[in-house]
Amino acid sequence: MDSIIQFLIDWGYLGMFLSAVLAGSAIPFSSEAVLAALVLPATGLNPWLCLAAASTGNLLGSLTCYGIGHLGRMDWLERYFHMKPEKVRRMQVYLNGRSAFMAFFAFLPIVGSLIAVALGFLRSNIWIVSISMLAGKVLRYTIVILIIRGLL
Repeated sequence: MDSIIQFLIDWGYLGMFLSAVLAGSAIPFSSEAVLAALVLPATGLNPWLCLAAASTGNLLGSLTCYGIGHLGRMDWLERYFHMKPEKVRRMQVYLNGRSAFMAFFAFLPIVGSLIAVALGFLRSNIWIVSISMLAGKVLRYTIVILIIRGLL
């Protein structure tokens, strides 16, 4: 794993983007380790470009989870979990009203991928989900950068 992280660090901004895509998808990976190495003053890389690469890559990874969830079918809940159709519809309306709040927390390890899959399964609005996910990811990576740079 260390050699993979070192390889991604050597690739700079592109390595940051790729590590964030992996971390945002269902593959367990720490993009924070790559980000931490890249934003050190000794690397000479712009931390805000690293933030942009990390955030967009992680969003893309999470949207793959959303897409996987979108492949699911509502009738599976009725068939396999014996839920009544009206309960499935009520659950979908209730959760879709909170999709922006849920999507914001898609940056969380492990749980974030499950949130993204659930939002896709429930057919939540892709634009609201994307904007909320991006906001959470930008906040997370900004905090990491500020900690590494000694500003927090």
